[in-house]
Amino acid sequence: MQPPGADVVVVRHGEIGTKSNHVGTKMERQLRENLASMLADRGVDGEVEQRRLRLLVHTDDPEGATAAAADTFGVVSASPASRVEPTLDAIAEGLREAAREHYDGGTFAVSARRAGEESAHPFASTDIEREGGSAVWEAAEAAGIEPEVDLDDPDTEFFVDCRAEEAFLFLEKRSGPGGLPLGTQDPMIALMSGGIDSPVAAWEVMKRGVPVIPLYVALGDYGGVDNRARAVSTTETLAGYAPDRDVRLRIAPGGDAVADIADAVEVGRMLVLRRFMFMVAEAVAEARGAVGIVTGESIGQKSSQTSANLAVTSAAVDLPVHRPLVTVDKTDITHRADDIGTFHESTIPAGCDRLAPEYPETRARLADIEEREPDDLRERARAVAAAVEPVAESAAVDPEEGETA
Repeated sequence: MQPPGADVVVVRHGEIGTKSNHVGTKMERQLRENLASMLADRGVDGEVEQRRLRLLVHTDDPEGATAAAADTFGVVSASPASRVEPTLDAIAEGLREAAREHYDGGTFAVSARRAGEESAHPFASTDIEREGGSAVWEAAEAAGIEPEVDLDDPDTEFFVDCRAEEAFLFLEKRSGPGGLPLGTQDPMIALMSGGIDSPVAAWEVMKRGVPVIPLYVALGDYGGVDNRARAVSTTETLAGYAPDRDVRLRIAPGGDAVADIADAVEVGRMLVLRRFMFMVAEAVAEARGAVGIVTGESIGQKSSQTSANLAVTSAAVDLPVHRPLVTVDKTDITHRADDIGTFHESTIPAGCDRLAPEYPETRARLADIEEREPDDLRERARAVAAAVEPVAESAAVDPEEGETA
């Protein structure tokens, strides 16, 4: 909801405020640049102004700007707002107009915050709430509405943020993802299967400011058209959260090596496959200056993801393997996938199920797995990494090849 005359969006961040002045200022600058890119990508005209502990978007499209801000990493909340003089009379009149347009009964409350030196305003936030509440009450009665105040859980809440030079009036605080601005951390390789988990894991580290380089290790005959197409689709959805960065899916042609693993290894096959994928990801990371690997693994969700097996697969590489979903239940992961828009494309069964042996290893020993895997596995992984190429967003799917053309 927008108050009458809304022409600005108040954008709040949270964790940035806990940083030192030097670090916080750099992060605020990054957030401003990211938000400007998000607005431009969505065709929303707006000028982003950096204020202390918040940003302001000056725009003729408050709804579009609010929606863009709510999808920008680092943003805690955003509100389409109108501006009035920082006086009790002007604030009361603004709330009176907002009530005429948006209050049609039920309970209401006025919540006010006053910032600045005591000398800036000859009144307190409680004075704003009292005078503003009276203005809303009077507007309701004048419209034939019987008003009712509920300060704990109102049906309609009117907000006032009074600053030294101006006051902002708004009716909602639309939640953003929170976290840190994208680009404030070094990049990581995000292994993408296209299933439900891996896009959510990538999104979670993006929320902490980490640019991701999405990587799909093609399975050749063990993959399939749906397996790869959904990886492309979910990655395109993630790219919408980072319009100024290259988030195209990188394709590693691993089909021949995967076929050799399937032929050579029975017990522990899935662990050898995971280790191979980690080796490919590490080689790509070295070439791209990435500092870690991200996966969607969760303890116990699959036989390859038992606590013992996670240790075995992590040992394949020197880079840290980050698992942001490691303790998260599948139902919660699914809900988050739905929230961020990757669930629909992730629900086709994975082709890699064809690789699973009849009796999977659940408590593997590292020495046993290293003995079973091909001696040249790391060399093969480096060769595959050297052949990695990004897939175009509009890439077509070739059913004959079982991969994205």
